[in-house]
Parts: sequence; C-alpha cells; structure tokens
Amino acid sequence: MILAIDVGNTNIVFGCIEGGETSLVFRMVTDLIKTESEYAVGIKSILDFEGIRCDRFEGAILSSVVPPLSSVITSAIKKVTGIHPLVVGAGVKTGLNILIDDPAQLGGDLVAAGVGAMAAYPLPLIIFDMGTATTISVIDAKANFIGGALYPGTALAMNALSSGTSQLPKVPIEPPARCISANTIDCMKSGAIFGTASMVDGMIDRFEAELGSKATAVATGGLSGKIIPHCRHTIHHDEYLVLRGLSMIYEKNRRYAARDNG
Repeated sequence: MILAIDVGNTNIVFGCIEGGETSLVFRMVTDLIKTESEYAVGIKSILDFEGIRCDRFEGAILSSVVPPLSSVITSAIKKVTGIHPLVVGAGVKTGLNILIDDPAQLGGDLVAAGVGAMAAYPLPLIIFDMGTATTISVIDAKANFIGGALYPGTALAMNALSSGTSQLPKVPIEPPARCISANTIDCMKSGAIFGTASMVDGMIDRFEAELGSKATAVATGGLSGKIIPHCRHTIHHDEYLVLRGLSMIYEKNRRYAARDNG
C-alpha cells in the first residue's frame, strides 16, 4: 500500500492506494503552526480509527504547494510509518514533458494531476483543479505540458467579497433556484456557482481555439463537484486525480524511493 499526500493551502489530502485503487482518503486542515509531532498524532489516530496498520505501507509520496510544511509533513510521515516520502520535484521521473518558461515553478500537484489524467483520458487535455485557487493545466496532443491559467478559487473569491464589503454576508457555495436571482444571498450564490461555471466553459472555448482542436476536459479539487454539474461543456469529474497521479509517479521512481529509505 502507498500513502499519497497532497499538501494544499487549505487542506492536506491523504490517500491510501493499493493495486491502483484508492481505498481510503482523509483530510486534515493545513496549519502552519502545528509541529511534526502534532501532525503525526493526527495521522496515526485516523489510520488507527480506519483500521489501517502503519506497517502496511511500503512507500509514500508527497506533493506540496506550501513549502514551509513540506519538511514538517515529511517528518510526520516518517514518524508514523518509518518511511521517508518521495517528494515530487526536481529529479523525480514523471513522464510529463514540461514546456513552460520555468518548469521549476510548476507545482507538484499539477504534475501529479497531469500524470493521472494522461493515463485515463484522451489527449489533448484541459485540467481544472478547483481548490483555494483554481488552476488550469493544458497538455497538448503530444503529451507536452504547455501552460494554463490561474485565478482565485470560488471560496476564496466569495470570502474576499464578504470581507471587502460592508453589507454582503458570507453565504454557502450552493446553487440558487434561478440564475437571475431576486435577493442578495441568491445573487451571491448565482455568481459563485453559475458565474464560475461560465468561466470554466469560457476558458475551455478559448483554450480549444488556441490548441486548434477539441480537448478532453477534466476537473478535480474540493469545489469541482459543486461547479461542474452546472457547466455546459462535457467535463469529467475525477475526485482522486492527484492522488492517483502521485501513486503513478511513485511507481516510476520505486527504485529511487527504496534507496531513499535505506
């Protein structure tokens, strides 16, 4: 069994993957103040509660967009499992040809999502990862990662709207009955859900125009399940895309990972 960890700005997602199948996924709040021991206790408690013995893990792999936490989570996993996680970064084989201006800028989560998507869907690909930020990745017909776009995630945008105005409340991210809404709360919900869905549809149109062909659209991330049903394009919702991609990267680097653990 492989333990895949995706450290995000809001949540840290853990996946227990065996034989290519995800058997358990759990989340912890991203907290820069917590120590490695505090994270270790939390991870161990959840695994114990789910009946998963720590000695079942043969390897671990981590991607992170929160650099200060990378070493903390790595040490916590080492405490819990005795395994030093492979960290997605320079020198790690992925099979993804990255053609952006500075490949070192590409987050490990986007690399993992790209690897997972290429294994499951036809090229070219447009991949939406809807978390604290919404990132869009484009992989062309030759399996080259050629770029994408980035904009504030729906929850982040709505929090900014509420905190930056005097009269707008915080509202749940859920669809109202109608797109044309007749009260403030429903208007905010309409903007959050239908506005974001329209942005997704519009970006697909623009990316396909630049690619010169139709592309397979895939969405993952915490908010994707709320937005994608309201899009007009066909978009594959793949909840565990990043975790699956991480497990594939681990397999490509199994020998290196084994050396790293002595």
